[in-house]
Amino acid sequence: MSAPLVWLPFDPSVLDDPPAGLRYQVVDPTAEVPDTVGEVAFYVPPYQVGPRVAEVLDRMSSLRVVQTMTAGVDNIRDRIPQGVTLCSGRGIHDTSTAELAVTLVLASLRGLPGFVRAQDRHEWAPGWRPALADKRVLIVGYGAVGAAVEARLAPFEVEVVKVARSERDGVRTIDDLPSLLPDADVVILVVPLTADTRGLVDAAFLARMKDGALLVNLARGPVVVTDDLVAALSTGRIHAAVDVVDPEPLPEDHPLWDVPNLLVSPHVGGASSAMWPRAHRLVRDQLHRFAGGGPLANVVTGEY
Repeated sequence: MSAPLVWLPFDPSVLDDPPAGLRYQVVDPTAEVPDTVGEVAFYVPPYQVGPRVAEVLDRMSSLRVVQTMTAGVDNIRDRIPQGVTLCSGRGIHDTSTAELAVTLVLASLRGLPGFVRAQDRHEWAPGWRPALADKRVLIVGYGAVGAAVEARLAPFEVEVVKVARSERDGVRTIDDLPSLLPDADVVILVVPLTADTRGLVDAAFLARMKDGALLVNLARGPVVVTDDLVAALSTGRIHAAVDVVDPEPLPEDHPLWDVPNLLVSPHVGGASSAMWPRAHRLVRDQLHRFAGGGPLANVVTGEY
């Protein structure tokens, strides 16, 4: 009997001591599906998870585990065959995403986009801007990424209020948001996209935010109702910095591009040099667990 086959989106040599009892093949099924598709036991999709990486799942008759390199699995979860274990990339992007969260907050508060535009015009444009210090920051979706964001906010002399789906020591619930939003200066979204969080940030949510408050979305685009965000920003009452939008990519003629007080980054929360070492470590460790018959980490659904 041959060893279980693993499909990887990168050369196994980067894993630094992958388990020897497995077979490895470098495959991007969105480009080509090899004849070995029916032998795959462990599948690591390419990083850019979209509908096409899931199309091959029905042909993987030997499949036991799907390991994504994204923390969110909303694009693939519903396509996982019965009896197959889905594991997320939880932990891979904490560092990169937390860095971008702080970057977006500071850039928005201190007016960096305006400075860049002034530089393009060769214009000296000084002025007073709000500092991050002394602000109340609401982290909505306090998990691994939220904790990483909090750690990086610690030196900035802020008050952090943590919100998650379930209440625990020091963490409020999403049901408390109506009473928390009016006092928050910065609201950072890092929730997963689920039926409960889709459209969480709607007109009512935005109306509860205080004048001048900053909304930062590093979760998923559909967590925010785009039309409601456009309407709220058009009044000039609040600010926003978003790494994710709905739709994505944002069409060239979309009205969101032209609203005031908005900073947009093109879904690059995890796209930094910090990602790949953490992705390789997670995949390597998961493969060792798989080869040894031990329990897997980051299990979203299924039982291995």
